Amino acid sequence: MRHSITIIGAGLAGLTLARILHLHSIPATIYEAEPSASARPQGGLLDIHDDDGQIALKAAGLYEAFLDLVRPGEDAKRIVDRNGALLFDHPGHGSTTRPEIKRGDLRRILINSIPANAIKWGHKLASIAPLAGRRYRATFANAVSVETDILVGADGAWSKVRPILSDAEPVYSGISFIETILFDGDKRFHASAELIGKGTLMAVSPGQGILAHRHMNGTLHTYIALRKPEEWLKSMDVSDSRAALAHIAAEFEDWGAPLLALVTRSDTVPLFRPIYALPVEHRWTRRSGVTLLGDAAHLMSPFAGEGANLALYDGFQLAEALISLPNDPEAALTVYEQDLFPRSARIAGLTARNLSLFFGPESPASVVDLFRQHLA
Repeated sequence: MRHSITIIGAGLAGLTLARILHLHSIPATIYEAEPSASARPQGGLLDIHDDDGQIALKAAGLYEAFLDLVRPGEDAKRIVDRNGALLFDHPGHGSTTRPEIKRGDLRRILINSIPANAIKWGHKLASIAPLAGRRYRATFANAVSVETDILVGADGAWSKVRPILSDAEPVYSGISFIETILFDGDKRFHASAELIGKGTLMAVSPGQGILAHRHMNGTLHTYIALRKPEEWLKSMDVSDSRAALAHIAAEFEDWGAPLLALVTRSDTVPLFRPIYALPVEHRWTRRSGVTLLGDAAHLMSPFAGEGANLALYDGFQLAEALISLPNDPEAALTVYEQDLFPRSARIAGLTARNLSLFFGPESPASVVDLFRQHLA
């Protein structure tokens, strides 16, 4: 392939695309706004599925490296009510169907698998201009600009490439997460650690929840979930972590003590994560030389565990299309998008449904029913 390929964003989707192309001697350059791979926390655990994410990792030649870093047994799932009463308990079994891995570990595998000069860190996209011959010029905040034949937007929820193709913007789902971490939780918060079990705990009720994971080293990683207006989160003074958590804990004052302990304390600065989503049926009209991957294409809530898997699979599918049609990139982009749209719409619909099950009026019974269908 003699066409230049520019990827905006060094997330899972863009990295997978670049890695598979590299294996086939097709150069691509990633431009990432962050100054380095370690510039910010990468979030918690991901369960990588054997019917999409693992397929991508096998195509990237990274499956064995992935298996070396999965966390056997941490795929256990437990559901309790607001008092901590056990409603569902699925032990971890080390299966390779949906093994867990830290997002940071997975991203590092991908970063290390491509030439160091293929990622340009500290390049925040400022503007895109169409050029003659169906090409594009991308200009970055540091005044660097590049011209390219194929522009791939893998730049996440607030993609700056998306507006070339679509007027759709992410919409607040009504649910916000507050992410906290407690180190040495087995000793310091023994009752909470015991309630969580060996994997993930879901304590949910209408409009709120505590979703926590117990790592093998005793770290307790929690996402506090609240159905609140977007303005509620924006009005909170997050500069004072203790006061902010106390304000949030007031929403859980009648919950069981081991659960409440996960809300009132954090050994790291709490991260506030309002959950946004694109329309379930998001798609766009084909435009020469440009496409989208990952959250830029199909941002959705995390309640089907599919976001990272879709991102990996997007990168794989686009790479396969470009490899199979090296002299016709427009046909390759068309093939990729024709597969992408129905696949992402199906999973986005599932995710939207699951969000309503987690925090709707029938929770937690609705969540128990959901997991019994899939795990029991």
